[in-house]
Amino acid sequence: MPEGDTVYLAARRMHDALAGRTLTRSDLRVPQLATADLSGRSVLEVISRGKHLLTRLDNDVTLHTHFRMDGSWHLYRHGSRWSGGPASQVRVVLENADWQAVGYRLPVVDLVPTADEATVVGHLGPDLLAAEGSDGGWDEAEALRRLQAAPQRELGPALLDQRNLAGIGNLYKTETLFLSGLTPWTMVADVTDLPAVVRRARRLMLANKDHWQQSTTGSLRRGEDHWVFERAGRECRRCGSRILQAMQSESGRETQARVCYWCPTCQSGT
Repeated sequence: MPEGDTVYLAARRMHDALAGRTLTRSDLRVPQLATADLSGRSVLEVISRGKHLLTRLDNDVTLHTHFRMDGSWHLYRHGSRWSGGPASQVRVVLENADWQAVGYRLPVVDLVPTADEATVVGHLGPDLLAAEGSDGGWDEAEALRRLQAAPQRELGPALLDQRNLAGIGNLYKTETLFLSGLTPWTMVADVTDLPAVVRRARRLMLANKDHWQQSTTGSLRRGEDHWVFERAGRECRRCGSRILQAMQSESGRETQARVCYWCPTCQSGT
């Protein structure tokens, strides 16, 4: 599943290609919007909210999309070959005089009044990539309040819950917990410095928001970019112990189980 920094970068690039320009064609290939036509509307801005992408148009209309597991947006110049997948996987096409924005495998495609965006993103916690002090910006105190509202919850699922923190995914959860010396099974109540955990997650995501490659070690070399994520059975870069892997789920939410990676020596908490 794309992390918040991936959606942020996609939004920024789509904004550069679409904002301030009039759509010459739109094609919404989902049944509930099959007759909707956005051509003739101007794109005001494209922004991300956690893992959601909002394309705001004039006359109070917002196109809301979500990547979920494998959705993506691709930009093409007119005449370029579309390479994001077969045509059957295209869900949205937005065109202006210079660009074609093509949404592949998007499981969520909605049109909502811009004034009512809260109906689709209002449940989200503070966005880790939002600027401090801006409208809808980063609010550390609120994020901590939401996390601490369930002190007996395990830290891994709590960090992944978009109602607490918007944008963090399994990669940044995994790497944040390694750098914090905590396993995903640590109870929120047992974390002695929860603000430090949240700040570390934010720093990691901010460091990667301007490029596609996601590095948490400081190295962009292939195979050196993560501490423990997807490194099960390999040696810990710090202590040499074997990285472990297991699934983590919460009672009643087994369908949302996520794979965990951790170092049994560097990380504590059960």
